[in-house]
Amino acid sequence: MPAQPPPKKLRFLQLVFIIFFTVSGGPYGLEPLLTYAGEHGALLLLIVTPLLWDVPAIFTVMELNSMMPVTGGYYEWVKYGLGSRWGFYEGWWTWIYTFVDLAIYPVLFVGYAAYFFPGLEHHKALVCLCVIWSLAGLNILGIVQVGRASVIFSILVLSPFLILFVLFISQHGLGHVPQPGLQGITFPSLGMALYTVMWNCLGWDNITTYAPEVEQPVRSYLKAIAIAFVLVMVVYVLAILIALQSGISAQLLTDKGFPLLGSNLGGHWLGALFAAGGMASGLGIYTAVLLSVSRVPQAMATDNLLPAYLHRLHSRFHTPYVSIILCSVVVSFMVLWTFSELLIIDVTVYGAGLSLEYITLITLRLKEPDRPRPFKIPLNVSGLCMVLLLPLSVYIIALVAAFNSDGSGITPALFAIAALITAELAWQLAKRRRATIVP
Repeated sequence: MPAQPPPKKLRFLQLVFIIFFTVSGGPYGLEPLLTYAGEHGALLLLIVTPLLWDVPAIFTVMELNSMMPVTGGYYEWVKYGLGSRWGFYEGWWTWIYTFVDLAIYPVLFVGYAAYFFPGLEHHKALVCLCVIWSLAGLNILGIVQVGRASVIFSILVLSPFLILFVLFISQHGLGHVPQPGLQGITFPSLGMALYTVMWNCLGWDNITTYAPEVEQPVRSYLKAIAIAFVLVMVVYVLAILIALQSGISAQLLTDKGFPLLGSNLGGHWLGALFAAGGMASGLGIYTAVLLSVSRVPQAMATDNLLPAYLHRLHSRFHTPYVSIILCSVVVSFMVLWTFSELLIIDVTVYGAGLSLEYITLITLRLKEPDRPRPFKIPLNVSGLCMVLLLPLSVYIIALVAAFNSDGSGITPALFAIAALITAELAWQLAKRRRATIVP
């Protein structure tokens, strides 16, 4: 019987667009920012928050991934640096946050599809299930197929915004930038604004869980992450800047989304193009995030911390199909939360896992200062500690603001904290299970 050829690896351009969808997928979902922060605070928070929240995460991911470009990514880094218990916490928390994160995108897909099919919201559950399981099938086909789909989805997402930018500049010029400031924004609204921006820019560590499936992973990741970050920020800033000058009220933009903005500036055809782009955004983000999270239980199962069948690979496509199916089952039950509630849970749990990666970076700098690092943050340990206080501060402000809300943010915040606590119970069960398998 002839040996099967090795599976194809992800190419650079495909990696760029998978990263784009893992952390962004375009400005869709950013519309509520104007309601929370107002015209003076929206652009300020959109520029400052990623500098404090994303840039430290990006550099941390780039250094750790250059040291260990392995399947499982952040789980393997934390396990190596802090031990099996904290590695399990990292994998467990990321698994939970991703279930929540994934549940958002089928719901967004339905919202934008309703532009073409009014009343589709009444069949939300059925449509969401169709999206979830169709994209599970795409992931089972392999990373190259996901990469090709991401390129197509990216074209659909970015095209309407490019047209919008050209139309606006040709009609209005560069326009007037509102004076930045946070005056008049209540603390709970500030928290929700931060959650909105943080959610639209998270997931930089997720892109590393399939590093061995990428051509020249260390070099490719360094360049692809930089390109993706610039692309995300340019599109975000231009989209919000045009929305601010469009004359559309913040609440109406939140309710109707970017298709309304497109219709006002270009007519019904551009509104339809934005709706199609919103649908493609939901599909693209879901596909990219499912790709990343499905590799984590695979790595944990290899360590006997999760059942061995989660490590099972498809005989033809070499993908962790059991893990993909299990993730899809859980997400199918998560679509009952509202968008704002899912957003709070998502960012809160994600931030806890990201904190472990920061601690791992510091620990490995102290324990293994001479280990080869193709990319190294040009700071000593003291400098790293000072910089990493920035995303921690943003995280704490957002969480405290959720608890100071009128009640809408308290329940999901408590749910997120309870979800974090379950990691210890799950660890005890996993440790017992491993003890029975490995004498």
